[in-house]
This record gives sequence, structure tokens and C-alpha cells, in this order.
Amino acid sequence: MPELVIHLRRPHPKQKEFIDSKAKMKVIRAGRRLGKTVGIAILAVMAFLAGKRVLYAAPTSEQTDRFWYEIRRALDEAIRAGVYKLNETEKYIEKPGTLNRIKAKTAWNANTLRGDYADLLILDEFQLMAEDTWDEVGAPMLADNNGDAVFIYTPPSLHSSGVSKARDPRHAAKMFKKALEDKTGLWQTFHFTSYDNPYISKEALALVAQNMSKQSYLQEIMAEDDELAASNFVYGAFREDICKIPRFEIPKSWFVYSFHDFGQANPAALFVAQDPATGQFYEFREYAPGSRSTAEHAQAFKEITLGYNVMFRYGGNQTTEDEIRQGYASHDWPIIAPKVKDPKAQIDRVIGMMELNKIFVFNDLYGRLDELMTCAWELDDEGHITNKIKNEARYHFCACARYGYSNFTPETASRTKYRQYSYY
Repeated sequence: MPELVIHLRRPHPKQKEFIDSKAKMKVIRAGRRLGKTVGIAILAVMAFLAGKRVLYAAPTSEQTDRFWYEIRRALDEAIRAGVYKLNETEKYIEKPGTLNRIKAKTAWNANTLRGDYADLLILDEFQLMAEDTWDEVGAPMLADNNGDAVFIYTPPSLHSSGVSKARDPRHAAKMFKKALEDKTGLWQTFHFTSYDNPYISKEALALVAQNMSKQSYLQEIMAEDDELAASNFVYGAFREDICKIPRFEIPKSWFVYSFHDFGQANPAALFVAQDPATGQFYEFREYAPGSRSTAEHAQAFKEITLGYNVMFRYGGNQTTEDEIRQGYASHDWPIIAPKVKDPKAQIDRVIGMMELNKIFVFNDLYGRLDELMTCAWELDDEGHITNKIKNEARYHFCACARYGYSNFTPETASRTKYRQYSYY
């Protein structure tokens, strides 16, 4: 017989984690565009080739069509050779004379899943399905064969909750939490954000997220389904509906500032313009190029601000990063240490500005907006807010902002332009 090729896509590292997992019950919490359908299709084809009966179910035909495309693509050569039989109408592929089959079907409750059985059951967009899909049909379906199951979900947003068939919109999240606490090795959980897909650009994701609320962004992009209160967010005072604005050309007559967070591997800078008439600040450029020399950074800063009147440059720890500031000064980009030393006091200044809606951010500053949407206080074991930022080291633009805005005060920011500045 001729040698046949099964055409599987090469999984990226995050997909490989759940494909290689030996757990019988897998719960995958993933952001949009992670590539979970492709990863699950790879897992399904591998199980099918191992002789198993695979059933994939999702609430809509749009979702099953994406899965079916990947299955057809992978097995096309073997189908054309007659090794497997294809039923396009019912969306299944089987090995004639055996129970070996792979099928895709729409299902959102127990009734729509009935009438089948499987060695491997995959429930995609599980958060939109009624709980009885698994409880009444899915679990019993696997009992006879000691089968495996995969549950895939994205934390439900306000939009998705309107099409959900679930009585409890958090039933998938509760399953994830229960699986997380499992000590038997039967269950395994996976949490992936949209940014874990190496084949999709951050810019493309940012365009998708541009008009999302903070809550939708956390749920659908970052795949966070913790019930975060508004008070948990460090910069909850930032009003997206008012202060996230379309880009416009900054007038040459406006004052410009640069705010800096130093670091060899992840240096960052924010460029901020101030309208002298109103005292309002407009963040118009973010800078995070990775590792470069001080001379290269300084040259980039000059190009960004060409033609503008740069009033001040603020950045770095007040007491321990003087040597870095001196390095920039030697390349004609003098940076001043922030006037306020304590990080918490610096953050308080930023929040004060935001409470007055004095800080505006252009909606194409994707990194900056990502940080504003996700920066949260760490919780203690009892769920109480601490004085520590969760994963603080990743918030480079927020560090830039607190270094810079701490040189202004909310009280004077609303007065005349001559009383807005801290001179040295």
C-alpha cells in the first residue's frame, strides 16, 4: 500500500501542553485567538489515529465548522485513498467496519448531545452550554469505556452571557477551580491568554481589544474569570469611556514630557503632551524596544520628540539609579529623579490625576492600555487587598507614569499653567 501522510499542524508550546497531558480530564481556560481549536483538532486526530472514538461538540455550527476544517485537512489524503469514510452531512469520519470514528456536532444541552458515545469527549465553549450537557449525558457517555474529556472555555463576558444556555454562567469557572484543587491526578487545568499564541501579533490583538471594556478585556483576552471588584484595580479611577481617545496630532505649542523606567532588558518610556490651556495630559507615544544601548535610546527619544518643546524628563528610582541618569545626560538626554520617593505615594499622585480626568491615553497605545486594564492589587489568603501590586515587575509603563506624574499634584493640575510644574 502507498504510504499516506496525515497533515497535522505543528502545535505551538501552549497547545503542546494540553496535547501531551496524560490527565483523563482536562479543563482549558483560554483567551480568544489562542489557537485552541487547532490544538484540540490535533489532539482529536491523534486520538482517532490511536483507534479511539472521538466526539467534539460546540454550541454553534460556526465553531464546529472551524474544528471540522482542521480535521478534514489533516485526514484528507487518507480519505481520498479510501482508508477512512467521510460523511460530510453528518460531519464524521470513520474507519469502515470498526467503531473508530471522529465526529463534530452542535450541542448546547443534554438533549442535543444524546444518542452518541465516545472514548474522548471534547466540549468546546463549555461556558455557553447548559450544565446538564456534562452532568446528564457527557459523564455517563464515558463511563462504559473509562473515557477522557476535555472542557474548553473562555470566561463569559456580558455579550456571551446573553447567548448562554447555562443557568449558572460561572459553572465552567467552578469546574476549573474544582479541577485545580484535585489531588488525584485525574484532572489537570490549563490557563492561556490570547498573548500565548506566538503566531498572532500583539498589534492585531490590540486592535481586537481596542473597544473592549476593562472587564471584557480581562475575560476574553487575558482569560481571567476571578470576580475582581473595581477596587482591586490599581488604576480603577481611569475612565476608559472618557479618557481613552483617538489619536490626533499634538500641537507643536504644547509642552512635552518623557517618563522613563530603566532596565537593561525591558526599558520603557512614555511620552506625554500637556495642553497649556487646560493642564490636561495626553499620552501620545509608548516606547519599549527591548535591550539597546543608552546612546540608541537617547537618539530614539530625540527623534520621537523632534520639533517639540521637551520641558522635563523624569524617571528611575530616586536614590539608586543616578548612574543610569548620568549615562543619559552624557548623550544629551538629561533625566531628573522623581520628586516623590515612595512608590505608593507616586501611585497616589497618578490616581489623583485620573480622578480628575486629567490623563488621556491615545487608543493605539496598546501596551499602556493593557497595563491599565490589568494592573491589580495582590490579594492575601483571605481575599483581602494588600499593599502590593500583583506581578508588579511586568508593569513598565505604569512605572514610567508614576515616576513622571508624581512631579505634579492633582490640586495644582487643575489651576493655572504656571502652578502645574515642579521646578528644581
